[in-house]
Amino acid sequence: MSVGKDEWARERAAFGQDGPGPGALASQFADLTRTLLDVTPTVGGVLKLVVGAAVAIVPGADLVSVTLRAPDGTFHTPVETDPVALPLDQLQYDHGEGPCVESARPDGPAIARSHDLGGDPRWPSFGPGAARHGYHSVLATTLVPDARPPRLSGALNIYSTRPAAFDDGAIDIALLLATHASLALAHTQAVATAELETEHLRRAVESRDVIGQAKGILMQRRGITAEAAFDVLRSASQDLNVKLADLARTLAARHAEVDLP
Repeated sequence: MSVGKDEWARERAAFGQDGPGPGALASQFADLTRTLLDVTPTVGGVLKLVVGAAVAIVPGADLVSVTLRAPDGTFHTPVETDPVALPLDQLQYDHGEGPCVESARPDGPAIARSHDLGGDPRWPSFGPGAARHGYHSVLATTLVPDARPPRLSGALNIYSTRPAAFDDGAIDIALLLATHASLALAHTQAVATAELETEHLRRAVESRDVIGQAKGILMQRRGITAEAAFDVLRSASQDLNVKLADLARTLAARHAEVDLP
């Protein structure tokens, strides 16, 4: 998913080409935090906002993408500010080398940086390939590290067409941005989990209620105990290969027409 150039160009213009000053940067992070936590309820929404913010506020950034590592160890790029990031990232995935895949691994470095990709001996396949695409500096920071199963992890990838583009100040901003993004993603996943658990609880309560209604019908109709009525429901569910809650719901809704064996 590419972030439109107009979207992040407007953000960058607000700070100027050399990036924001300290006061503006603090304000930008405050706004970003509020937006990440309050306005972007999906993982895709968080990532799209993060790459747009990175290209706007990290000095030297010309291109930004996100690498995510799946539980099976494969990598993919779900969002980027320009499609040219896709072949750059894919070079790393294909050769298993480069700052993005290193930082995206759960045991990888928090920061990976190169001032001269074409001559960097650490990445003999990726480095020259990136230089041929016109990108000579890169900065990658760990994103969404997660020690819990399925151990998801990723990296925020920042490219520049200029050599030695990223100084220590750029690293500080990128790390802070990655931290904000990781917290927002954790929040997003927690909200999704809570919503799912709430839905499961609602369905469980509904199932319990309708099973109670069906038991009451059988108790009254057959003069049996609650335990015996539940046994009738369970046996019928198994014999008819129908979920117990669905069977109970049918009996409760059509008790004048339906009886159980």
